Amino acid sequence: MIKGVIFDVDGTLLDSMPVWANLGELYLRSLGIEAEKNLGEALSTMSLQQGADYLIQHYHLGKTRNKVLDGINQEVRDFYAQKVPLKPGVREFLEGFRKHKIPMVLVTTSDRGNVEAALRRVGILNYFDGMLTCTEMDTDKNRPDIYLAASLQLDTEPWETLVFEDAYHAVLTSKKAGFCTIAVYDRANDGKLGKIWNTADVYLSEYSDFDTFWRRVSNE
Repeated sequence: MIKGVIFDVDGTLLDSMPVWANLGELYLRSLGIEAEKNLGEALSTMSLQQGADYLIQHYHLGKTRNKVLDGINQEVRDFYAQKVPLKPGVREFLEGFRKHKIPMVLVTTSDRGNVEAALRRVGILNYFDGMLTCTEMDTDKNRPDIYLAASLQLDTEPWETLVFEDAYHAVLTSKKAGFCTIAVYDRANDGKLGKIWNTADVYLSEYSDFDTFWRRVSNE
């Protein structure tokens, strides 16, 4: 019996992964500088701090690391507050869980303020009973801490709790911790689709037909 749901945010509820892939380009554009081709790929393996240093050196910005980081973070805040879209079909799933009186919480690696601004703008923040962030818990999704804490907040056991995630490492972590894992397709994870498919309990290529999904996971 399903008694609670844990949702990731980026790539799962929000179509927000493109901003992370293009963050360097967006920041340079705000300065009137055209980015080189494949800049996102070059920055993808770097931390924000390393990426800032790369931009400073490669584009001769004449700025401090903190100044560049402030500019990058402002681009992220603006994107979440003004632009990031909800994935198609999400609202129908949230309504479905609400109809069945299933409580929902959020777990995210993103900044709480950015997530709240985005979810409030697209009108779904009030569906959730709480939010846990990796930054505030000093953890990441390679460890089960945040999922177990969310389960405690829901007052559910892992095996009676759904976890919606898009990234392979997060699906794997929650699966190993005993949760029922629902993998949601996001193009950012195309390179690991096979692993995601073989790890998750349920794979959703899109949010569609909540009633069929509910019968599958609840055995009703």
